[in-house]
Amino acid sequence: MIANKTVVYTSGTFDMLHYNHLKMIEYARALGDILIVGVNTDELVTSYKSQPIIPFEERIALMKALKYPDIVIPQHSLDHTDKVKKLNFDVFVVGDDWAGKFDYLKEQDVTVVYFPYGKGVTSSNLKQKIYENYEKMQAKADSHFPIDINIR
Repeated sequence: MIANKTVVYTSGTFDMLHYNHLKMIEYARALGDILIVGVNTDELVTSYKSQPIIPFEERIALMKALKYPDIVIPQHSLDHTDKVKKLNFDVFVVGDDWAGKFDYLKEQDVTVVYFPYGKGVTSSNLKQKIYENYEKMQAKADSHFPIDINIR
């Protein structure tokens, strides 16, 4: 809490920004007076999953362009223990795909909310659909011309 205002922190990779990202950020905004959004750096992301499609500089610029966050910062670590002290946040919001992983923040009197994404769009689903469509287009293009054409 800062000056009797509830501070909310949420974070993520926010690769291929989509509707579920926006729903979570809007929800986080509604839980307090000040919303801080942490955007995972490329180095952090590649430490636990594949390289993001959208580079960090563009992902953080997209977050800054949204109306909900008051502050947008780079996130270099998934351990938020020091961030609680430095940013004085009272509430932490993260997608329910991380359920249980940030319960340690409760020991620092932080309310942890695992936002239910539910069914629908995820960055992983979007990447898979793009890949599948690319394979179909490639197969169609490859079958357009006979392989045995002799070009001089």
